[in-house]
Amino acid sequence: MIFRETKLKGAFIIEPERFEDERGFFSRTWCRKEFGNHGLNPALVQCNISFNKKKGTLRGMHYQTAPHAEVKLVRCTLGSIYDVIIDLRPDSETYKDWFGVELNRDNHKMLYIPENFAHGFLTLEDNTEVFYQMSEFYYSECARGVRWNDPAFSIQWPIELSIISNRDRDCPDYTS
Repeated sequence: MIFRETKLKGAFIIEPERFEDERGFFSRTWCRKEFGNHGLNPALVQCNISFNKKKGTLRGMHYQTAPHAEVKLVRCTLGSIYDVIIDLRPDSETYKDWFGVELNRDNHKMLYIPENFAHGFLTLEDNTEVFYQMSEFYYSECARGVRWNDPAFSIQWPIELSIISNRDRDCPDYTS
């Protein structure tokens, strides 16, 4: 696997190395030892799938607080998304900065999201599926969100949003 740190310290784009032959290719997408060797949390306790029927569907910006803050590893297995993270670590030099990357079925890229980052995505195609791996179980009492268009972050989304849940639409403005 190829690990490339983003402009947000501790967040990585991970690209599988492809071993190709006449049948196609083989790639590793997870290795606890490799993640640990890069200083990344290798603990995974839960995996989820998000299927989205329509282009322009927004999910996020979500995170969990301590004592159940979570790492996420996200990959788009069908369709494409614009995946966005926000650094919510007050002591970080990139505090309140955001980073976005296209993940799709063809590039096979994954986004490693550290604890105390908000995460969300916008679908770029109909019938898009996203696969998540998390380091922590879901605890509703620790679940939080910030609004996708909060002026504190000024995220630049690549296409018009068309579908959003009431929960995500009604997230409050971020206060530090």
